[in-house]
Amino acid sequence: MKLWLIRPVDGLGEKDDPWEPWFDKSFGFVVRAETEDRARQIANANGDDEVCRKYTQPRPLKCDPWLHERYSTCTELTPDGGEDIIMKDFAGA
Repeated sequence: MKLWLIRPVDGLGEKDDPWEPWFDKSFGFVVRAETEDRARQIANANGDDEVCRKYTQPRPLKCDPWLHERYSTCTELTPDGGEDIIMKDFAGA
């Protein structure tokens, strides 16, 4: 299995940003999965208010932000590199 770091894309603009307003939302995941596609599916299934659960088909891309590169990045984590923080997810009010 591989580890994947999944985070929102920066600079989407307020109208197109699933994380606006910022409260009651997830801002990142570290997921264990074989593929990027599966990691994104797991993240999207475990998202909070950034995922629009009320919509049926067809769903706007913005409703599943963890599935689409337009809204989120998905990077495989490897043991290579020096000491570092992989993810600190903080949102103060």
